[in-house]
Formats: sequence, structure tokens, C-alpha cells
Amino acid sequence: MLTALPGNPDANLARNLRMLGAFCLFLSAIEYMIPKPLPFMRIGLANLPLMLACNIFPLRSFLVLVCVKIMGQALITGTLFSYIFLFSMTGTFLSALLMYFLCNAPWKNRITFIGIGTAGAFISNLSQLSLAHVFIFRGNVFYIAPPFLAAGLVTGIVLGVFCEVFTRKSVWYRNNIKGSSV
Repeated sequence: MLTALPGNPDANLARNLRMLGAFCLFLSAIEYMIPKPLPFMRIGLANLPLMLACNIFPLRSFLVLVCVKIMGQALITGTLFSYIFLFSMTGTFLSALLMYFLCNAPWKNRITFIGIGTAGAFISNLSQLSLAHVFIFRGNVFYIAPPFLAAGLVTGIVLGVFCEVFTRKSVWYRNNIKGSSV
């Protein structure tokens, strides 16, 4: 069972970073096996560790985890040197920064992981649609936008519900939240 180590916050931070990074890669591999209607459209399973990390890591460590997720996902899917990497990187960075901001904002007690997941999915999809407009589809992006945004809404809600349930039941999570006394 993973718990926080008493008296050594740096060791906990490094261990949690490795664990959540590995979880990102594992979920990226699972997600890669799920068929996609568009090459750059994903469910967002690998964002679960990012959502959990928002309340655990300081910004610098969180950004390291985001980079691990982006690079690992690109290596797993074989998209590192393709336009799909640009879509994934842009969507992940923007959604991760928004989710981190929402988790650490002064009103953080008024927003749930469902709202955070939905906002992250929306900004990720919006950024990818913007890139698709510029690089691929031009004005035709408006035809794929409604189903793309609807799918993001559904997956954002589902991932948010999962995070809500997990954070309520997880001893590991409670022991590792920023500011916890362990």
C-alpha cells in the first residue's frame, strides 16, 4: 500500500511523480487500443493522473508530469514526429494548466473534479479544433466540432466522476494532498 513517508516530503514527491507518470503511460497504452473516429480524438484516460496531481504537486512538479505524459503518449502511439503530436501537446498543456489553476484557485472548494474534468476536456477540444481549422479542415471544422465537443463533455464528466469517487475513498490521496499533515 502506498502511503506518504513521514518526515521526507522530497522522497514522497519523487515517488508520487514516478507513480503518476507510470500511470499516465499505462493509461495512454490502454487508450491507444481504443478505436478513434478522428486521429487526434482521444477519450482522455491519461488525464486522470493529471487531475489527481493538481492537488498533490507544486506547479513545477506538475509540469514535469505533464511533459512525461505528453512525451510518453507520443512514444506509445508513434506520433512524436507528426502533426498529431502538435494537437496532443497543445490540448494537454492548455487543459492541464486550466485544471491546475481551477484546483488551486481561491474558490477551489466550490468546484468539483467533474467541473475540472469538463473544463479541461473543453479547452483541450477547443484548442485541437483551432489547430484543425488552421492546418487541416479550414471552415469544415464546424462540421466535426459538435460531436467532438459533445464527446469531450461526456468524457470530462465521466473522468471527473471517477476522480470524485477515488479521492473520497483513497487513503493515499488524502495523505498526499498539498498541506496534509503527514
